[in-house]
Amino acid sequence: MKMHLKTFCAASLLAFASVSFASDWAPGATDWDKLPEIKRTKQALYLTPQQAYDMKKKDPKAVALFDVRTRAEAIYVGMATDVDALVPFVEHPEIWSDWDDKRHMYKLEPNQDFVPELERRMKAMGLGKDAPVVLICRSGDRSSKAADRLQAAGYSKVYSVAEGFEGDTAKDGLKAGQRVVNGWKNIGLPWTYKVDKARMYFAH
Repeated sequence: MKMHLKTFCAASLLAFASVSFASDWAPGATDWDKLPEIKRTKQALYLTPQQAYDMKKKDPKAVALFDVRTRAEAIYVGMATDVDALVPFVEHPEIWSDWDDKRHMYKLEPNQDFVPELERRMKAMGLGKDAPVVLICRSGDRSSKAADRLQAAGYSKVYSVAEGFEGDTAKDGLKAGQRVVNGWKNIGLPWTYKVDKARMYFAH
């Protein structure tokens, strides 16, 4: 089982690392059949940032909203105020010593504690595997892979926020390469740099 998990996570990470970022997805778009392949999930359940926010606000105790980015991203980029917890799908090694030439950043590794940690959080909320789970990452790439991982673990309603927290990168113009196209932050939904320790991830 552990080997299967490692293989699954490694394959997901490879796919995440080797595909270019999508930047043609308009803010609030819901033509899910046109969603870039890297953002697609097996369950095909997607939300715009606004839809995710509205779903969580409508029934906060029945809907779980998890940020699956790294701890560094949450600390330095900010975090949605309505997130129940940070549960990284991939993480940087404790010592940032290896470089990823393809992604121009320090390497990421699959978080073997992803499913167990999410299950702990769900149990603490009194929710089972049939409850709606909403995942958000930077731009919808990792959350799609994380959604597939949860589907494989028996979760039946896993939604991916297709635009993510920061959104996609602009292709051209003065802001080319910057994440200004769409996303939770760019449409003005509530977020903060001040994170709550109780919602943060600590390795077990």
